Amino acid sequence: MVANSHIYHVPALLDEVLETLQPHAGGKYIDCTLGEGSVTEALLMAGAHVLGMDADPEMLSSAEHRLADLPQASYTLVQANFASLKEVARATGFTQAQGIVMDVGLSSRQLQAIHRGFTFQNDQPLDMRYDPRQDVTAADLVNDLPEQELIDLLRTYGEEDAWSAGAIARAIMGRRPLSTTQELVECIEFAVGQRSAARIHPATKAFMALRIVVNADLQALESALPQALDLLAPGGRLAVIGYQSLEDRIIKRFLHQEAKDCLCPPVQPVCSCGHTASVRLLRRQGITPSIAEIARNPASRSARLRIAERIAA
Repeated sequence: MVANSHIYHVPALLDEVLETLQPHAGGKYIDCTLGEGSVTEALLMAGAHVLGMDADPEMLSSAEHRLADLPQASYTLVQANFASLKEVARATGFTQAQGIVMDVGLSSRQLQAIHRGFTFQNDQPLDMRYDPRQDVTAADLVNDLPEQELIDLLRTYGEEDAWSAGAIARAIMGRRPLSTTQELVECIEFAVGQRSAARIHPATKAFMALRIVVNADLQALESALPQALDLLAPGGRLAVIGYQSLEDRIIKRFLHQEAKDCLCPPVQPVCSCGHTASVRLLRRQGITPSIAEIARNPASRSARLRIAERIAA
């Protein structure tokens, strides 16, 4: 355990991730979403060498503070989005890794930050950037996008229905410029009411959509997955956790595709694609938290872990 008294966020499905990766002394592992360092700490305590990456400098700083208490630990921490996974791994000597983990959800510590704009629970600037060096903020999208593009954003990335997306977009257009999360929440509640039929806060989907677009989350995930396979040694394992359907569809589709020897249409009698399987699925279905874990950590309830093992080319 760490020596300092700070209470750190415990990520979803931590035990299942460690069981999948089976860390061992001297092995190389990559934690693509370092957060506050829970997974990296566990890997280091098994004697592994770890590359930890995170786009958020505040998360990186928290992890550095935590891991400094581990004696003789071998790790490298880099502020970077996992979209640049291969570049960072090569620069730091972490090719031929024995395990790679990605947890693509938002940390509870990020939600608790009072200046980041990730939550609608209190009034904050409309920011939502993981990396403050990024150019585009949530305020830029809310204030600059044409109405139809706002509708498309809410429908595609927030999975809002057509009526709700249109009503929210019109409410935003009528109140521009918006600069705080509370102003955006008021627009959404004016458009669709204070509680949805699904009994979630009506701003939940819109905030998710804006965060995804601001940080290019889905594009980064689609880019990082093939990079991760290229970096794994034969027998190396990949563990990826998604929290909502858009993420999980990308992860599932990629891993199931890479587990096949042929991608040609079923009606085609002879294979012409030349594709060969690069992974073995360790579980065809995703792994979800136990009832006990959800009771301890309600934020884990939507997590789904998908795992695969690299096979020799």
